[in-house]
Amino acid sequence: MVSKNDGVLRRAAKLDEFAAVLPMDRRDRLAEILTDQDVETLRHLVREGMGENTLMSLASDLAYLETWSLAATDTTLPWPAPEALLLKFVAHHLWDPRRRELDPEHGMPVEVDQVLRREGVLKSPGPHAPSTVRRRLASWSTLTKWRGLEGAFASPALKSAIRLAVRAVPRQRRRKSAKAVTGEVLSKLLATCESDNLRDLRDRAILMVAFASGGRRRSEVAGLRTEQFTVEPPVIAEDNTPLPSLSIHLGRTKTSGAGEDEVVYLTGQPIEALNAWLQAAKIDGGSVFRAIDRWGNVSKRALDPQAVNAILKQRVAMAGLKVGEFSAHGLRSGYLTEAAMRNIPLLEAMDQSRHRSVQQASSYYNGVTRRGSRASRLLP
Repeated sequence: MVSKNDGVLRRAAKLDEFAAVLPMDRRDRLAEILTDQDVETLRHLVREGMGENTLMSLASDLAYLETWSLAATDTTLPWPAPEALLLKFVAHHLWDPRRRELDPEHGMPVEVDQVLRREGVLKSPGPHAPSTVRRRLASWSTLTKWRGLEGAFASPALKSAIRLAVRAVPRQRRRKSAKAVTGEVLSKLLATCESDNLRDLRDRAILMVAFASGGRRRSEVAGLRTEQFTVEPPVIAEDNTPLPSLSIHLGRTKTSGAGEDEVVYLTGQPIEALNAWLQAAKIDGGSVFRAIDRWGNVSKRALDPQAVNAILKQRVAMAGLKVGEFSAHGLRSGYLTEAAMRNIPLLEAMDQSRHRSVQQASSYYNGVTRRGSRASRLLP
């Protein structure tokens, strides 16, 4: 008879098989939460070549759903999930804090909340953001389909429950980074890394490359490898000065198709900053941005995407700015905001940022235009 511990060890070993594709720092805990079928589903997705970020999101959502199901129903997730369970999930996660003050039974039960927090899968106070609930339901639906099953995710009752819950509790839509890292902010951050020590050289290269390449996502920055770079013919500046040019082959990204190779370009100073870091760190192949220990030794492994966010926040603090107002995503929104302020055509900026949605990208442009419009200055 196979014991529970034997099952956990077996699942942990299977998770190890694709750790390089699906990095997870809580392997042992996931092995306890996920079922054998859950792990097999993830392995199948890996074999199908699904993107790393998508896999990480699916694994995280699956772990949350399994933990919630155990806490809320005392059983593992049923496949397919009945409509009643989906409605229970919505009721537990989209609730009104004002109603909760009058009715303690409204929303997620206290004992369920406590379990989720004890297991470390629930950290934020209050109800979930509607976008988070929709994403987790979408992940649930995807995992159901990969099992060859159909769920009630398109049910009118579920759609109506989400719509009514969102309408009942208005939420201000916030950007991932409260403030954009525009050119002015970036200059302040770069001023904190002007020395020739390794950390300053690395952080300067990270900031300049991430911003100038179109506001790359932190996962894309952390995952950069020298093999993705191609030296291009120099670009001739307006004063006829030749500027170094480099193309970055991103491969498949969050918004690209399965067979697409997204390419963006660097010109001038960002390339100089990148080369200065590579030369000082003696990197001639493999991962571009790496950890540096307290003795100044450069790791052979790539930075974790979270480290890119931590580096930006550290530089924000050193620049005397408010850390809570900026995140790594601010480089992405900042690129488009800066492009708008410099009157660069939207589609030209999107070619570099690789945004697929004109509506999303244009929101940065519209914000810049509206802030400076005559309509916003009727009472100067």
